[in-house]
Amino acid sequence: MLVIDDSNTIRRSAEMFLRQAGYEVILAEDGFDALSKIADHQPRLIFVDIMMPRLDGYQTCALIKQNPKLKSTPVIMLSSKDGVFDRARGRLAGSDRYLTKPFTKEGLVAAVNEYVGPSPIAC
Repeated sequence: MLVIDDSNTIRRSAEMFLRQAGYEVILAEDGFDALSKIADHQPRLIFVDIMMPRLDGYQTCALIKQNPKLKSTPVIMLSSKDGVFDRARGRLAGSDRYLTKPFTKEGLVAAVNEYVGPSPIAC
């Protein structure tokens, strides 16, 4: 799993929840950082914050989905915005799902399970 968020608190919370559930987690602080880490690690699922400096979540998601090697990788948008417009814009960028912040461990793990299945450790 790759978690992309400019907030250290959000990155660390997601990392803790996912590691407790048995998943390997890679962290990135913005879209540019994420793109290099995606190339190196090829994550099975990507969580991306919408509001980030330099390369926002919509742009990051669109770049991921435009890459033929990555277009089938699930991308889940993370945002404190929960409006219809924000969700629609996420879909247009290619996101597979939209989670609102603050998220819970259960919500995060359920989203991962939906796309990649439960962790072998969690079984």
